[in-house]
Amino acid sequence: MTAVARLNTPLSTDELKTLRSGDRVFLNGVIYSARDAAHQRLVRLLAENKPLPFDLNGQVIYYMGPSPPKPGQALGAAGPTTSYRMDAYAPELMARGLKGMIGKGARSQAVIDAIQKYRAVYFAAIGGAGALVSKRITSAEIIAYPELGAEAIRRLEVKDFPVFVANDIYGGDLYAEGVKAYTR
Repeated sequence: MTAVARLNTPLSTDELKTLRSGDRVFLNGVIYSARDAAHQRLVRLLAENKPLPFDLNGQVIYYMGPSPPKPGQALGAAGPTTSYRMDAYAPELMARGLKGMIGKGARSQAVIDAIQKYRAVYFAAIGGAGALVSKRITSAEIIAYPELGAEAIRRLEVKDFPVFVANDIYGGDLYAEGVKAYTR
């Protein structure tokens, strides 16, 4: 088992140069949650040259819609959602400074190409472990689109948030590598 990299947000390109697909990472600091409805609004704001609810530079977006929290919790279950639903929006957000995305499932070729072009990374979180992952979120605050409910944009503070590098800046693709390992 390889060592776990510990990264603090916001992320820098220099930090991302050290990562390869398959690496284990603990994220610390602030990340933002957003799903497809929020992504659509963010890209529309960019097209209209309007300010975003948060600065994208070096940031990480977690594709997640939480369940309601129990007393004493920041959030309820906070497992990843399927990432391909954000593929239409991710390249534009990376072009504007987004450095990391967290979700589950493979990405489109357009997103993989944008990851390399803009020196970003796609992290995979473990699906089905939402209750466990939520224990790594120390605070959560809705910062935009409260009318979207679970899909509102949240500012999350995380400590040792566990992810794997799925797509790195060099074109490494953990999902493609996994398929090859079982189809030889």
